[in-house]
Amino acid sequence: MLGLKPIQLLPARERVAAALRKAIISKQILEGSVLTLENTAQELGVSVTPVREAFQILARDGLIELKQNKGAVVLGMNETTIREHYEIRAALESAACGMCCREGRDLKAVEDCLQAARAALDEKDSDSYSNFNQSFHYEIWKAAGNEKMKTMLSELWNGLSMGVKTTQEEYAIKSQEEHERIYEAMARRDAEGASKEMYRHIIRSMEDVLTRYVT
Repeated sequence: MLGLKPIQLLPARERVAAALRKAIISKQILEGSVLTLENTAQELGVSVTPVREAFQILARDGLIELKQNKGAVVLGMNETTIREHYEIRAALESAACGMCCREGRDLKAVEDCLQAARAALDEKDSDSYSNFNQSFHYEIWKAAGNEKMKTMLSELWNGLSMGVKTTQEEYAIKSQEEHERIYEAMARRDAEGASKEMYRHIIRSMEDVLTRYVT
């Protein structure tokens, strides 16, 4: 027995919101597209309830406009809204890393996620990396001990932030290298170093996504 804990994922509503946000950011779902509760639930393999809740999250973020017929219209994103989104994430996630270090939080769950992700990449299983990537960040938010921050970051999550010229495998390898540096700093209880590494990680993700918006 390795003594590892099960990998924790976000609640269903945040997973649905993340899937839709990622599709909107990457332009898989275009501005002006109409989303319905039933079709979205069917495509994502979930019930209507988390989709309805995800729509409310995305509407609050200004990504979609809710309609009375239980559907929504995609408003899309631009360079300014993308920068705002990732800058908020960078500020909050870097703060979470610093809190974990200063408060001496238990990092075992974070380490478990890092090891699971490393094993997946060793097996060339980049498809599974998305879940391990999500869990790595989630366990840091959880360890920070601030429920309000954890809720805000959960609702901001958007999955892998891939650029137009980056494959999923290439992105996973780059992301894992950055995660290793983040964890190493946290394990040393280097609050400033961990915060800086996380900030760079999120801003690099932003720059990758912005390659989709070059005109």
